[in-house]
Amino acid sequence: MPLIETREVTRVYQMGTNQVTALDRVDVAVNEGEFVAIQGTSGSGKSTLLNLLGGLDRPTSGEVFFDAKPLGPLTKKQMARFRRFSVGMIFQNFNLISTMTAAENVRLALAFGGVRGPARRERAKALLERVGLFDRMEHRPSELSGGEQQRVAIARALANRPRVLLADEPTGNLDSTRARELLALLREMVDRDKLTVMLVTHDHELASGFADRIIMMKDGRVQE
Repeated sequence: MPLIETREVTRVYQMGTNQVTALDRVDVAVNEGEFVAIQGTSGSGKSTLLNLLGGLDRPTSGEVFFDAKPLGPLTKKQMARFRRFSVGMIFQNFNLISTMTAAENVRLALAFGGVRGPARRERAKALLERVGLFDRMEHRPSELSGGEQQRVAIARALANRPRVLLADEPTGNLDSTRARELLALLREMVDRDKLTVMLVTHDHELASGFADRIIMMKDGRVQE
């Protein structure tokens, strides 16, 4: 049974007087512990799909399911809880808080997840160790390289033990060496922790090198 899936999902946006169909009856299913890459040209619907799967947006029609349960009936409060505990998201722009250290960025996510005191510090430390930043914990984003900042973003996204990590062009601001290191880290988490990863990337070489399979999108549809 898929862990996360869409059934006949359509997303239409109103742009002035025009209606733009970003997704058109999309069916996607991803199993637990699977690493799936999503590829396609700009405007093919990749990021829209990720936003729907992550609960940041809702479909115009169709349904998104997580663990066989539909997201449609969830209230705003329930959806916020889903985003906090079931899925983690990372983006091309690392979205770290510039005035906080790496450890403080991760601890903030844990605080939102209800983790208190010493447990919060220990979990943040363990996560940053896991992504290879043990000696960079007290550095602020401006003191970290792009690859290191993205690793902090991964640690933060995994703070509350989500089952799915949604990654929207996470290597877009990294050089090829750092990009491969980042995807190797995600691959290890899939293999070791049964994490489910959905990765949007323009880089076909990276996708084919690390993902279990690739979903191709064009004009808001999945290409068979």
